[in-house]
Parts: sequence; structure tokens; C-alpha cells
Amino acid sequence: MNAFINWLNKHLVPVAAKIGSIKWLVALRDAFIAMMPATMVGSVASLLNALVRDIPTRFGWTGFVNAMQPIVNINVQVWTGSMAILALIFAFTFGYHLSIQYKVEPITGGIVSLGTFIMALPQNSIITLKKTLSAADIKTITDAGSTVSGKTISTPGFFNFNTYFGANGFFTIMILGGLASAIYIWFMHKNFTIKMPDSVPPAIANAFTGIIPAIGSLYVSGIITWAVNTMSKSTVIEIISNTIQAPLLNMSQGYGTVLLMTILVQVFWFFGIHGTNVLGPVLDSIWLTAQLTNISAATAHKALPYFWTRNAFDLYAWIGGAGSTLLLLIAILMFSTRDDQRAVAKMAIAPGFFNINEPVMFGLPIVLDPIYFIPFVIAPVVMVTIAYFVLAAGWVAPIRVQYVWSMPIFINSIFATLDWRAPILQLVNAIIGFLIYVPFVKAANKVNPADLNQE
Repeated sequence: MNAFINWLNKHLVPVAAKIGSIKWLVALRDAFIAMMPATMVGSVASLLNALVRDIPTRFGWTGFVNAMQPIVNINVQVWTGSMAILALIFAFTFGYHLSIQYKVEPITGGIVSLGTFIMALPQNSIITLKKTLSAADIKTITDAGSTVSGKTISTPGFFNFNTYFGANGFFTIMILGGLASAIYIWFMHKNFTIKMPDSVPPAIANAFTGIIPAIGSLYVSGIITWAVNTMSKSTVIEIISNTIQAPLLNMSQGYGTVLLMTILVQVFWFFGIHGTNVLGPVLDSIWLTAQLTNISAATAHKALPYFWTRNAFDLYAWIGGAGSTLLLLIAILMFSTRDDQRAVAKMAIAPGFFNINEPVMFGLPIVLDPIYFIPFVIAPVVMVTIAYFVLAAGWVAPIRVQYVWSMPIFINSIFATLDWRAPILQLVNAIIGFLIYVPFVKAANKVNPADLNQE
């Protein structure tokens, strides 16, 4: 076991450390985190509408639903200004945080990324009719500025709000918005800027500093989007969505991908590297995108397209934090005879219920402890396997509401899924994870803490 841990420490830890220091990935992680207020506000609106409209409708309480219609309409407005425009928010936050990482003026960086995203969108509204229009109707529509092709009407000057302003725009922002931000940063570092006297207020000086880099980057974006629109008769976001985003999201629903991500997070954490932070850009760019797509679909009363999303890891595999350490703490309090571990468990149990596990990770510690390495990896692997196939079979509903990560077990699952079976799945997984930890807690009883201190 020690030889295996030493091999991982030599070959895997340096890779994880390098990944965690990549500026683009740090910016991507911070950009997703910065969206949290909008995602939570939109989720509250979606949850309230589920409580006052969707659930009562299932029971036929039409009178109550009609009485709640003003509240429903207000929630729709709130959702429109938050969850429905996440792509616009992310476009700004990504450019902003990327600029911060490279120490250039960040507000202009956010504007550049946002403007580039708008360029990548289809700028017409398309309506498909059930039957062909008459010649007179076609003339009326074309005189108004639209074009008619068979049963399709196309009107310029509109953005497809429902299709691309949500999570479907994320990958386009990461690719094209990232390129535009990189060009902006390059211009800034090469000092292709307008210098203002020191007497000019900083807000004005910063705005003038970013003018030339913004012009350069936005024109490059404009040339790219124009060329793609002209040569392919499509748009950048449509091409990226179909060729990159859709295949990656489909791949994220595979058991092997879910299992690999679970193992990597556990192994990174074992060596003291915050696995969920280091791999956060991957978790968020793929599984959070799937989750936000689900939330939008639920709001529109459509089928949820993805069964495994970002918070499914937290609900079913990482109870109390990575490694499901809350279950370890309970096992220690029940079966440990070591005063040192019981003392840590008593201190860490309260934060553990709110998914804060740093006290047990570094206080017990689990980090680099050869006894707890096996259950720390095996427990989440078994739990994620059970949950994956249960969700894949449709026995428990996927996540449809975003929730605060610090919500305690059982409350978080019922809030996120609105399905009474989700807490039952959590309970089953918690019992299994607990039973996996128990033999290793008993094995740790045989270790003398004094011997560890001497070593």
C-alpha cells in the first residue's frame, strides 16, 4: 500500500498541482462561481412555481393554481432575469476573471467576451408553419421585412432567447469568448493602449486603456463569425453546440466518465489537493451545463434531457463532502476507541452535516492516511455506481432545481429533485458507505497514536 501511495504521490500529485495552477481553468472555475447569485435566484423562482403551480396541478387544484397566477407570473419574470440569461452572465464573468488572472483591466475583458458571444448567435427568428402560405400572405410577410421559404418564416433582428441564452451557450463562450479574451489580453500586454495622464481618474483611464485592445479583439471575432456565417450558412454557436457541446454532454452520461471523475476527485483529495476545486472547471463546464439545461427544461415543462448532473455527485456519492466523510465521522463516534479520532469527529460532525469536510480531512487526518485510503475511494465508487444505475433506470428523478451546496443530507435531495424517492436513495447509499467505513475504523483502533507521533 505504501509503495502504491508513493507512486501516486510522485506521478499524480505534480500533475494535479499543475492543473490547479492553470490560469484559464482558474478563471473558468471563478466564472462559474460568480454566477451563483443568478442560478440561486432562478432556482428559487422555479421551486416556488413548482410548489404553487406544478404540484397542485397534478392534484387537480385548479382553483388554487388560478389564485396563485400573479405569484407564478412574478416568478417567471424573476427566472427570465436570472436563469434564462445565464449565458450572457457567464460571457461577462469568464472574460472578467480571465483578465484578472492575466492582470489586465477586467471590465473591458468581460465586455469583449460578452460582445463576442452576441456575434456568435443567430440573429433571426425562425417560425415553422404547419401548412404552406398563400401568395398573398407571403407578399404581406416579405413586405414587412421577413423571408419565406416553404413553410418557414425568417425574421432578422431577433435572438433565439430560449435556445442559446441559457446553458447551451457555455461552450461557445469558453471557445470563441476565450479566444477574444486572449487577443484582448495580448494587446494589453503588448501595450497597444491609450495612455492617459496621471491626473485622469482611474475609472476613465482604465476605460481608455482597453479601447484599442477591445477594437482588435472584437474585430477578429467579427471576422470569424462573418466568415462562418457566410461559408457554412450556419452560425458559430450552432456549429459548436452540435459538434462539441452535444457530444461532450452525451459522453458525460456514461458510467465510465462518471466513475473516472469520482475516483480522480477522491485521489486528489487524499493527497491534500482540493479535488473538487482542481477538477471544478471540468465538473462545471460539463455536468453543471447539463444540470442548468435540466432546470430550464423543467421550467418549460419539458422532459429533462440528462439524468446525471453536477450535484448528483454531491447528493449520492459525496455525502458530507468528498469521500462521504460524514459517514466516516458517524462510524468513528460509534466504533472508535481512539480518543484522538473521537475528539476530531466530535469537532467535525456539525460542519460535516453542512458538507464542510476540511476539519476531518486535515484534522483526523484522512490525507495520506494509508488505513483510510481504501474506504475513502471505495465508498464513493460504490455509492456513485448505485446512484448512477438507479437514476439511469428512472427510479429516481434527476435534479431539476439548483440548491445551495451546504444544505444537509435529505433536505438537499428533496429540494433538488422534488422526488420523495431521492432521500431514500441517499439513505441507502449512506448506510452502504457507513458499512464500508466501519471495518477500517475498527482497524484504526489497533494503531497507537503515540507510535504515529514517534514516526
